[in-house]
Amino acid sequence: MRKLAATALALALVGAAGFWLMTRPAALAPETLAVLAAHDADAEAGELVFWAAGCAGCHTAPGLEVTAPVEERLHLSGGQEFATPFGTFTAPNISMDPEQGIGGWSLPEFARAVTLGVSPAGQHYYPAFPFTSYARATPEDIADLWAFWQSLPADATPTRAHDVGFPFTLRRGLGLWKLLNYNADFVAPARDDPQYTRGRYLVEALGHCAECHTPRDVAGGLDQAEWLTGAPNPAGDGRIPALPPEGWSGEDIAAYLQSGFTPEFDVAGGTMAEVIANLSRISAEDRAAIAAYLVTFRSSPNR
Repeated sequence: MRKLAATALALALVGAAGFWLMTRPAALAPETLAVLAAHDADAEAGELVFWAAGCAGCHTAPGLEVTAPVEERLHLSGGQEFATPFGTFTAPNISMDPEQGIGGWSLPEFARAVTLGVSPAGQHYYPAFPFTSYARATPEDIADLWAFWQSLPADATPTRAHDVGFPFTLRRGLGLWKLLNYNADFVAPARDDPQYTRGRYLVEALGHCAECHTPRDVAGGLDQAEWLTGAPNPAGDGRIPALPPEGWSGEDIAAYLQSGFTPEFDVAGGTMAEVIANLSRISAEDRAAIAAYLVTFRSSPNR
C-alpha cells in the first residue's frame, strides 16, 4: 500500500508539473521584440488601427451613444457587460490612467496583452478579449497603436470584476484553452491580390469579425470549419448573420460599412452600429478591401 501511495503521489506531482508547464503564459518571441524596438512608431497610423480594431466599441462607458463626439469615444473607462454561456464579462478600464487603466504599461507589455492574451503580471486573459484574432496583427501595427494610445485621456474609473463561476475563475486553466484554440494563422487562403490580402488582414486580424459571426464549440473556441457562417447571439437574443449577407455586392458592403444603411435601406442596430461607427472612420480603400475579401471568400469553393 505504501508503494502504491508513493507511486500515486509521484504521478500526481508529474501531472501537476506537466499542467503547470503546458499552461504557462507565453512570452513575446525575440523577433517580435526586435521589431517593436526598431519600428519608428506612427501615432497617425495607429489611430487607423484603433478604429479598425474596434477598441472603442467595447471599452467606452455603458450607454454611450455611437453618435457621441469622438472625444467622448476615446475615454476608454470600460464597464460594458457581455453575457456569455460562461458568465458575464465586464470590459476593463484601458485608458491611460496609470492606476486604474494601462498608462503604466510598456510597449512589450501592451503587445503581449493584445496578441497573446497575457497581462503584465503574467495572468491569462479571458478570450472575451479577442486576442486570438489580434494575434494576426503585425508588430508594426501594434507599435503604431500604442503610439496613438499615448494621446488618449486618462480615466480613474475602477475596473469591475467579471461575474464568472468555478472553474472559470481559475485563470491558469485558460492555458489549456489556448492550447486548443490559439492559432495565429489566417483562415482564408492567401491570394496574389493586394486588395484581398489587405481585406483578409482587416477582417481576420484587426476587425476580428469572426468573433461574432462564426459559431463556437462547447469550449467557446471558434469553429473554423464554419468561418463567418453566422452564429447564435451569446446573449441569447437572436442570431448573428453570415458574412457577407446573401445577395450583397462588394459595393453594397463597402457602402454599409461607411453609412450603416443596407441595400434595402434598413439601418444597422445593436452592436453592429458600434462597428459602423468605427469602420466609418477608416479609409474608403480599406472598406473596399474588406468587401473584396468577403465577396471572394463567399465565392470560394472551399467555404
